[in-house]
Amino acid sequence: MIEMMKRAEKVLAATYKRFPVVVTEGKGAELWDGSGKKYLDFVSGIAVCNIGHAHPRIAEVLAKQANTLLHVSNLYYTVPQIELAEWLVDRSFADRVFFCNSGAEANEAAIKLARRYYKKKATPSRYRIVSMKKSFHGRTMATLSATGQKKIREGYDPVLQGFDYAEFNDIKSLEDTICPETCAVMLEPIQGEGGIICPDKDYLKAVSEICRKRDLLLIFDEVQTGLGRTGALFAYEHFDVTPDIMTLAKALGAGLPIGAMLATEKIASAFDAGSHATTFGGGPAITAAALENLKIIEETGLSENSRILGEYFKARLLELKDRYGRYIVDVRGVGLLTGMKLKISGDPIVRAAMEKGFLINCIQEAILRFAPPLIIGEKEIDALLACLDAVFSSISTEDVS
Repeated sequence: MIEMMKRAEKVLAATYKRFPVVVTEGKGAELWDGSGKKYLDFVSGIAVCNIGHAHPRIAEVLAKQANTLLHVSNLYYTVPQIELAEWLVDRSFADRVFFCNSGAEANEAAIKLARRYYKKKATPSRYRIVSMKKSFHGRTMATLSATGQKKIREGYDPVLQGFDYAEFNDIKSLEDTICPETCAVMLEPIQGEGGIICPDKDYLKAVSEICRKRDLLLIFDEVQTGLGRTGALFAYEHFDVTPDIMTLAKALGAGLPIGAMLATEKIASAFDAGSHATTFGGGPAITAAALENLKIIEETGLSENSRILGEYFKARLLELKDRYGRYIVDVRGVGLLTGMKLKISGDPIVRAAMEKGFLINCIQEAILRFAPPLIIGEKEIDALLACLDAVFSSISTEDVS
């Protein structure tokens, strides 16, 4: 596998700092590398593989669709796309769905729709969008411009104009940031890449009330939180708030590239023929697999499993915090989207866990993110906790910053 990594370094763009592991196989919540070493996966492709790896029903649907129809473009109707859109509309606030290829593209569509909606309302001066500091909305020029992290925008000046940033969980900051040109507020119900930052009680409801009062659109980026991850099908369901626009991706395709922007009829009507498009978005193979994925999530109760196991996981992590408070600042999250804030760098913890056969993730340098497949059980959680216990017990106090 070392030779394979050397080959990769010669031909792949250096946009990732990859770990020295060549993953060759996956099944359920487990992965194997080229040497045959097994890992328990608590990353799940960054909150993507909610039903686990290599689910046989996904493989069967893909094979059947590949032998039937792969692509015709959106110049024509296809059955899988229609059925997937119906499934999402039936289970959400939305009336219309636009399919694309990623979360960034879904957020691009949301940004364009919000601006176009006000243009068609004959209020073209309203085009600015307020997003949140520490947010993450994607890597395209529009979505990195919307992202409230300077490190994401660094090196790409001038970024697109028309974005302002308020403090998450701070209503006064939002009110002070809104201006006469504002058309929408865009946020993640739970900030993922920003550090698993959860909203304060009634914060999202207050944001919604401000949007209604000021005639602003409310956009929820549920790329990371959607489709069972938080213990509900959509995270907005936890907070008694309904957005005007919602974006999905990651877990939608069970590992295949697909994104979706959902909106109410009133807002979606701002898009008409030719106003927005994509060649590959909502293709038959991807939408057939995505629909089967969603059926599995629903039929097997994975949203509820996420809620139950998320509570168990968080309680066990808090036990770890009690033992190693000199290293651990906080444990937070909802469902199986959990973060552990450290007083030390998280990278050595990630690498030590990997050595022991557990894949976890570090964001913002000192926050461990846990986003396992929603099929995970107490046994696997206990195994990870035993691993982390061993790792923290071996840390020198000199490592504490």
